[in-house]
Amino acid sequence: MSRRPASVVVVGAGPRGTGLLERLGANLAELLPDGELDVHLVDPFPPGAGRIWRHAQSPLLAMNSMAADVTMYTDESVVCAGPIVPGPSLWEWVQRVRAGELPTETADALGPALWAELTAVEASTFPSRQLQSRYLAWVLRDVVATLPPRVRVHLHTGRATGITETGDDQWVTVEGRDTPLRADTVVLASGHLDAVPTPDERALIARTAAAGLRYLPPEQTTDTDLSVIRPGETVLVRGLGLAFVDLVVLLFEGRGGRFVPATDSTDRLRYVASGDEPVLVAGSPRGVTYHSKTHYQLRGGRPPLPRHFGPDQIAPLVADGPVDLRTALWPLMAKEIAWGWYHELVAGHPDRVPLDLDRFTARYDAARWGTPEMDALLAEVAPDPLDRLDLDALDRPLDGVTAPSLDALQPLVVDRIAEDLRQHVDPRHTPHLGAFVAMLSVYNEVTHLQGDDALTAVSRARDVPWWQSFFNSVASGPPGFRVRQILALADAGLVRFLGPGMWVRADDDVLRAGSAATPEVVTSTILVDARLPDASAARSTDPLLAALVRDGAVSEEILRTADGTVLRNTGLIRVRPADGAIVDARGAVHPRRFAVGPHTVVKVAGAFTRPGMNAQSLRYNDAIARAVLDSLPAESAAAA
Repeated sequence: MSRRPASVVVVGAGPRGTGLLERLGANLAELLPDGELDVHLVDPFPPGAGRIWRHAQSPLLAMNSMAADVTMYTDESVVCAGPIVPGPSLWEWVQRVRAGELPTETADALGPALWAELTAVEASTFPSRQLQSRYLAWVLRDVVATLPPRVRVHLHTGRATGITETGDDQWVTVEGRDTPLRADTVVLASGHLDAVPTPDERALIARTAAAGLRYLPPEQTTDTDLSVIRPGETVLVRGLGLAFVDLVVLLFEGRGGRFVPATDSTDRLRYVASGDEPVLVAGSPRGVTYHSKTHYQLRGGRPPLPRHFGPDQIAPLVADGPVDLRTALWPLMAKEIAWGWYHELVAGHPDRVPLDLDRFTARYDAARWGTPEMDALLAEVAPDPLDRLDLDALDRPLDGVTAPSLDALQPLVVDRIAEDLRQHVDPRHTPHLGAFVAMLSVYNEVTHLQGDDALTAVSRARDVPWWQSFFNSVASGPPGFRVRQILALADAGLVRFLGPGMWVRADDDVLRAGSAATPEVVTSTILVDARLPDASAARSTDPLLAALVRDGAVSEEILRTADGTVLRNTGLIRVRPADGAIVDARGAVHPRRFAVGPHTVVKVAGAFTRPGMNAQSLRYNDAIARAVLDSLPAESAAAA
């Protein structure tokens, strides 16, 4: 008998798979001090970048993060059980490439276009997704190169289609391979997954097809066939998030249009049409684009977090059982977000406030959110109304906005978007960034609460989706230059805003759309749902996940009341929150199967992160990697 290597199969070789591999390597000396290990990364898309960040997409598409705000590595801020292993952020990688310190990253290797971009990038630049693709591919190579010789990494370009078990062995079938991969442990890290349409979407597909209309259901915009959208036609668009931004890029610049400086404004653009553009009439529940990304750094330093919504404050509220987020927790969540805002205002702009940081902090800590005492303090510390945080307006910017016609509505919406942009690029308004940093901390705590079953089923069905949507609108917005481009298209009449509360109806031969903001109804023969498909393990088009659901090896989260009434099927994979171990249809935890990503009940904000943020994604990767190593057999023997 001879000892055989332990084997881990990671399904998904994008940034999540890379992050897990890095943490496996970091924890190896402690948890697997001897013996050999084979790690198999399985993905039909390029390793490191994966599907979302693959190089084979339009060079016009950009990240919604600045170069200095992207890293795949742990740093001294990260609190995790495993060791900290620093590495370059995207911006630091760019500088090392320029200095010639990375032999594989040369002008010839990158190509003229990417090299030109790299030499022009600054810390505050929002790079192209193609440049991020190159960084992610390099990170994977760097991680592999640092592993000891007893660890071998195998890259498999193909789609995993099934898992079977024989005794203690798992066998992963991969397209293009004659034999399956043997695994002691399997990790599903596939990222965003496509899904077949929902019943409502199928019904709309059937109605529009029968009437000779066109409907593009939710999917990755970069994978959508946009050739069905004809020049000059009016297109209804449902959704104003990042998928909408991609749609705008591909339908306007992507069809030959150009943006040039406006002659009558120093901060506006003018669109020069190619003649191949459609006219987009877009709406959503909020009716406006996501808030622009901030283009500045904190002036007062990172606020101490968590402070008002951390474990010590939450524990007494949930001690007697599950609670509702909006009623029991939101006052503390709001106070934490506002703490980030006002800490930055007082510490970063002391010339605009009458209190020093110590006096403000003492009074703020003592006041309860939403009380006259708190309202008076905030009015005192922020004499200028623009320096005050209005969470309701941040969440619903167009509440109460109405107009008699679509034409009359346009300047009302455009002015709000333009003012939001101004505040997110003008360093006078850095409190927006303070609130954003605090929202990340709050997001982390809410994720823990969901995993600990500290929220009622009703609240998870009703309040958590609201919170996720609010967080996305603030934290996942486009860079400012994209907002400027959308405003230029609005000035040209090529993008028109329908307003909040958008509705769509398919009649016999036409699609009709309206909103709560105007009585005018817009007609068209085509509708685009500009968003990703709702998460659903049962409706997934991924053959591996679909097979696991059919076999009962993976189960979806179903929220029920105390009497068993079904409130909502979230479509998310049930996992043990602490380490991502998969829960099957019987409620049993598989000891050697794990899952991480947006298709699971543990919502982690992004596969990569800002440096210095004690990022949840890095801490969770570490927890899963340690659980994976712990799951491996102490000694695996096979016939020689």
